[in-house]
Amino acid sequence: MGKAIEELSEGRGHEIAFKVGREGFSADQLKSQQIDVAIEFSTPDSAVANIRKCIEAGVPVVVGTTAWYDQYDKICNEVEAQNGSLLTATNFSIGVNLFWKIVNEAARLFNSQPDYDVDVKEIHHLQKLDAPSGTAITTAQKLLAELDGKSKWVHHEKGSDPSNEPNHLNIESERVDGVPGTHIVDFHGPIDSIEIIHTAHNRRGFALGALRAAEWLAGRKGIFTMNDVLEL
Repeated sequence: MGKAIEELSEGRGHEIAFKVGREGFSADQLKSQQIDVAIEFSTPDSAVANIRKCIEAGVPVVVGTTAWYDQYDKICNEVEAQNGSLLTATNFSIGVNLFWKIVNEAARLFNSQPDYDVDVKEIHHLQKLDAPSGTAITTAQKLLAELDGKSKWVHHEKGSDPSNEPNHLNIESERVDGVPGTHIVDFHGPIDSIEIIHTAHNRRGFALGALRAAEWLAGRKGIFTMNDVLEL
């Protein structure tokens, strides 16, 4: 993701002032640079510490790392206390964010049709660190917000048995070499099925969305999501 963002940023008139790898960085290093916005794509184990360093340095930060959201509320409190700037998304793809709006509306319509059930499937490359993906979890949350008959999502790997509890929303994960990311919402009943699918062809969409988020966040204070960027 870092390489993809760097490649696109120059064409949009941006300069990469500071790059960080596995060696890490300090808040003082950020302060010593002229940085308008930081874009954080790392690992779940590193994300929270990286966000805190950005907050300490007074640098707005766009975060694309997932699987750290158990600390989201705590981080938001810290951002607000320090008058910082944070924009998070489990997926920065513009197409995915529109996909979520469609899923939300579809769930609202299917909520009055008890003959239909629904599940979610996500397929990613072999290097994907978390399962289910953050995008799949957000997709499930969109569905749960509208479906009265579902109370929680549960996860299983491809090849293992899904839950048979009617109030469970199943998320199935599959890992396939070279797949940037595919997410499928399947509404199915005894006579037909309706699928809503988002398929990423490469990582360019994720990088472009992150850059658009960074451009939007510069100069703003507060806590935001891609809904704010895209005015959804």
